[in-house]
Order: sequence, then C-alpha cells, then structure tokens
Amino acid sequence: MISYGKQNINKSDIEAVGKALKSSLITQGSFSLKFENQLAKILKAKHCTVVSNGTAALNLVSRALKWDKNDLIITTPISFIASSNCIINQGSTPYFVDIDPITYTIDPNRIEDVIKKNKFIKKKLKAVIGVDYAGHPCDWVSLKYLSKKYNFNLINDNCHALGSKLNNDTGYALRYADIATLSFHPVKQITTGEGGAIFTNNKELNNLFKSLRSHGIYKNRNNFKNNGQWYHEFRELSSNHRLTDFQAALGISQLKRLNSFIKKRRTIAKIYNKSFGKDERFIIPNVKQNIFHSYHLYPLQINFQNLKISKKDFFSKMLKKRVKLQVHYIPITFQPLYKKISKKFNFELNNAIKFYKREFSIPIYYDLKPSEALSIANLIKKIAI
Repeated sequence: MISYGKQNINKSDIEAVGKALKSSLITQGSFSLKFENQLAKILKAKHCTVVSNGTAALNLVSRALKWDKNDLIITTPISFIASSNCIINQGSTPYFVDIDPITYTIDPNRIEDVIKKNKFIKKKLKAVIGVDYAGHPCDWVSLKYLSKKYNFNLINDNCHALGSKLNNDTGYALRYADIATLSFHPVKQITTGEGGAIFTNNKELNNLFKSLRSHGIYKNRNNFKNNGQWYHEFRELSSNHRLTDFQAALGISQLKRLNSFIKKRRTIAKIYNKSFGKDERFIIPNVKQNIFHSYHLYPLQINFQNLKISKKDFFSKMLKKRVKLQVHYIPITFQPLYKKISKKFNFELNNAIKFYKREFSIPIYYDLKPSEALSIANLIKKIAI
C-alpha cells in the first residue's frame, strides 16, 4: 500500500536514539537542548522550546498569550483542527476567514474586509493564526502590515513548512510573526515520532513556554538560599508537554537530512507538475515566484462535477489499486464541534468549500521512487474520467 505520506528512518537515526537511551537523562536532558538550538538556527529564531507535539505547541501559545472568553482569533478553515481547537481550549472564539484560491492560505484582503465591516470583530480581535498550507507560506508581508494596523498578535502555524522559504529566507516565520510552531509527526519533513516546537524572539515568552510545557513549574536559584535546592513553585495551570530526549535525538539525526528530504519531495512534485500540468482535468498547486515550497503535501484538484466518477468512487478505485489518498482538509466549520459557531457567524467560505470538494492529497515522501510517482500519476489520469 502506498500512502500519501511516510517517514524515513535509517541506521543513523536508530543509533542516535540508542545513544540517547543509554544516557543518564532520557527526558529534560542535553539532547532536547541541542535539538532546540539546531531548530532555532534553521528558523533564525532567538528561542525555541520543543514539546510533545504540534497540537501542544499551539495550546501552549494560546495559554501563554492568555486569550479568554472576550477574545476573538481569526484563522483558516483549511487546516487540521488543532489550529482552531487551541482557541476554543482557552474559551475564546475562532473566526474563520476564506482562503486565497491560488495559494490555499488565509486571504489577508478578506481579513481586512471582515475587520472593517464588523466593529465587534475589530474590538475583540486578539490574534491571527496563519497556516502555511502544504508548505506554501502565507502572504506574511500583508499579514504583518495588518497586525500593525489593527494591533493583533500574529502566529505562524508553520507545521507544514519546515524548510520552506519566503524571499529566499528560511527564517521568514519570525521575520513577520510573533510566534511560530512546528510539528514533527511522521508525515512531516522530519519526524520525532510525535513532537513539536515553539519559536519566538521574546525571552519572557520563551521562559513561559518552558514553564508551561512542564506543569507550569517555576524555579529560581535565588529561592534556593532561603528555602533549599529542592524548592520550586507552580505559578501557571498546565500539564506535561515535554519531548523525551530519545525523540530529540531522532530529531537531531533527521535534521542532518532535511535538505535531502525536501529535495526529494520537490523532485516528486516536478514529476506530478509535468504529468498533470497540461491536462485540463487537473489543477496543480501554484507556487508564487518568491516562494520555495517544501511540499509537505501535494494537493491536487479535480472538478469532479465535470467527470463521470464521483470523488468517493475515485478514492475507492485508487485504494483498490493500493494507493491511499487523503483529503487536506474537511473545512473545520463542517465539523460538529463548530456547528454553533458557524451558525452564529455564517462565515463566507466559498473558496474553502470549493477547494475541499476538489482537493485530494497524493503520495509525496522521501522513499517514493520517481517511477512510482509517475505510475501513480498515470493511474490517476486513467481513473479520473
């Protein structure tokens, strides 16, 4: 079975994990610190905090920024649900703005339209979470302009985009956003099994992230003199969101091959672009000139209304041929959890809904052979009639 994504684990990865398991600390040790430093260097960030997964990263961001029931957070409907659940988890209200039909990322023009037309939103708006969908960065220049104009925090959910570049800069995330997050799920550019990270240039925020990932614990050497070396305080309500050191060791090993991982993904994308680009049935991902796309996903589109086969039957036939496709994503507003919010605001999400009806993600990962990618493309063209 060929799936849409898959990790690559080699001998060096296994040896790195083994080395970490033999060390004196297998959590909160030197490997985690080294992994943080290496990640910060890639994203050109002053501070990095590794955590248990990308969802935890977003939840800790919402906690650290102290969003509450009076706050409204704008985000995209085309994303994994974690990017909006982190808002609800704080008791705040998510407001969904439509995507740009070319990049599939949140549309800054629509954000400003929403703010201008609704005084309630302008008054309550606390932050915007942009998702660099599939590995294509948002229009961060415009989003940054809006964040200054309307005084809101800007968060880059960068979980799809490790290794992507904006204007040839791998550190674009914190050039524009206040905070960025990453995920190291197995289908991402690198993996730690599960894992995530938070990036900021703000020292106080980083200290808070590190406290929140470990139950909200606070330690200060000045208190040791009066109370003893064991003394600590819990100042924030939180839980355990730590990454183990053997996971961090895997991440360090995987980072050594980040460039080769992305190079292979881009090679597969070129094969798909060539195969589908001139076929009128398909819409291939558009990449803007100032973007270096890392292709966490390859979202292909078909207008199934123009074909005899339905999307459901298309998926079934591909699965019978042992190719497992996926959809990224069902619009979050379609989920039962968000029905009340959707009914209250009646979001205008025409582009997102159209994209969902047409989109399916096809296999793209390091171990996929170019010959296999070409065979998959031919199979798709054969079945999509």
